[in-house]
This record gives sequence, C-alpha cells and structure tokens, in this order.
Amino acid sequence: MEKKKILFVCLGNICRSPSAEAVFNGVIKKEGVSADFIVDSAGTSGWHAGEPADRRMQSHAIKRGFNLTSLSRKFDPKTDFDYFDMIIGMDDSNIENLKRMANGTADLGKIHKMTDFSQAFDYDEVPDPYYGGADGFELVLDLLEDSCEGLLDKIKKNEI
Repeated sequence: MEKKKILFVCLGNICRSPSAEAVFNGVIKKEGVSADFIVDSAGTSGWHAGEPADRRMQSHAIKRGFNLTSLSRKFDPKTDFDYFDMIIGMDDSNIENLKRMANGTADLGKIHKMTDFSQAFDYDEVPDPYYGGADGFELVLDLLEDSCEGLLDKIKKNEI
C-alpha cells in the first residue's frame, strides 16, 4: 500500500498547522498505522520560515503529550500539490489562498478544511490563537484532537 501523504496548512505555520501535524502523528501512532502516512505542515505565508512553532503553542501541546518539532516553511504550490494527497487548511482564509494557488481540478480536489472532520465540535474553522490567551491554544488543541481522529476515521472507511 502506498503511503497517504497529508499536509496541514495555516497562515504562518507556527501554531495551528504544526499542532495538527503533531496531533495527527500522535493519533496514527496510537492506532499503530504511522508507517502508512507521511505528514507535514506549511504556511500560506513565509513570514516565519525556518522558525520553530510558537513557544506558547508548544507549551500547551507538550502538556497533552504532543511535541511540535517541525520548522515553519512556506507552502509551495509547484511541488506540494503534486506530492501530497490531501492538503488541509485550518480556516476559510487558508482555504481561499490554497484555491487561488491551485492549478486545475486535481489540485482543488485535494483541498479540505480541518473542521470538516470534526466529530464533537460545531466550529467551522480552527481559530488562530496567536493574538489571544491560553484558552485559545487549548481550544485549538481540542479541535485538532477531535478533527484528527475524525480524519483518520474517514480515511480508514475510505470516505476520502
């Protein structure tokens, strides 16, 4: 079986998308299917390229057992659309940016929104916690844990 390649995308790739990468890696590790996936994250902007995840986000994630080890990078439409099977944006703005960068229907078909996989929450976006307080980082992790489990469930059921 060929590995499923998933890319999580937010604006700066320092809060939400590296957290989604770490959470999904945790979910697939717990399920014993890590070998079936390649998981990465990127940002639609390059403002933080080469930087680690936001320290506040790292701190909240570590408390839940997730280690954010990736370095920020900018989404590259020339290579990322071809390489990844699924490109999952955190909010409507990211989704619109990804759609503008897409080159045809094949690329558009790979774009999904993170909260579309949520099972327990009624949010239509994963909100950016950057300018908020601790509650925002905790909410992001709550949404990502739920949505990552939902994503794996849909993959296992061949629904996506």
